[in-house]
Amino acid sequence: MDISLVVPAFNEEESINEFYTRSIIVLNSLNKNYEIIFIDDGSTDQTLDKIKSLSVKDPNIHYISLLRNSGKAVSLQKGFEMAQGEIILTMDADIQDEPEEIPKFIKKLDEGYDMISGWKQKRNDPLEKIIPSKIFNFFLRFFSGLQLNDFNCGFKAYKNHVAKNLSIYGELHRFIPIILYFQGYKISEIPITHNERKYGKSKYGITRYFVGMMDFCTIILTVKFRTKPLHLFGGIGLIISLIGFIILLYLSCLWFFDIRSIESRPLFFLGILMFTAGIQFVTTGLLAELITQSNDKVLNSAIIKEKN
Repeated sequence: MDISLVVPAFNEEESINEFYTRSIIVLNSLNKNYEIIFIDDGSTDQTLDKIKSLSVKDPNIHYISLLRNSGKAVSLQKGFEMAQGEIILTMDADIQDEPEEIPKFIKKLDEGYDMISGWKQKRNDPLEKIIPSKIFNFFLRFFSGLQLNDFNCGFKAYKNHVAKNLSIYGELHRFIPIILYFQGYKISEIPITHNERKYGKSKYGITRYFVGMMDFCTIILTVKFRTKPLHLFGGIGLIISLIGFIILLYLSCLWFFDIRSIESRPLFFLGILMFTAGIQFVTTGLLAELITQSNDKVLNSAIIKEKN
């Protein structure tokens, strides 16, 4: 199998047929073997029935139906597990992204990249979605070091082994480029056309960005610092302890020269609190380091690039 197109769908009954028609025109023009895998994420409308009808008439169509709505990350994970193509593409079924741009992703992958992410350069969404998205993307660029403009675009392309090495859950699909970047893969992006929603309504609210920030902390802890937790907890602890120590040193100088009483000053208790909290962070890091050292699977989690 050359290409697998993985398509999560939740209550997209109006767009499924148009998405299918446009996609197969593009895929047939590539003269490659392909499959389209729809993942029905517990839809409550006729989405699954329409997907079943397509699979009956087209042997290239496969589908997975989840018992309940489990989220996009779970849908993608199930799709990756089922996909057989050397190149795995993901797209949403709402046709805001254009299937006609699939060849651009394949061409970019051929330049030596492991994953290509779409960049909705001109986004046709309401301002209440655009502004938080820009802030969210800026935050991710700043803290991850990965210079992408659009981390959460659903239109992506992967080499097979890259997608197969992913393990995502919850809301972690937003951070796939960061997860792969921390693992050492080569990531790039290309501008794509983004259309106004033609059918249905968005399934996401502004609260996803707050949840996303918490998930980003999960990524930092479980991916970047997975084998070196002391670097994270110890670093935070040393900074907090140093601030507490400076506060206490300052107050001690006041007390030593008998300038003023310090026992009743709020700053005195703040200094003690910060110094103690810092030590606790360092201790937590040491304990996490001991747990990590006893787990060979974590220590040997590096991904093999080549083997002879």
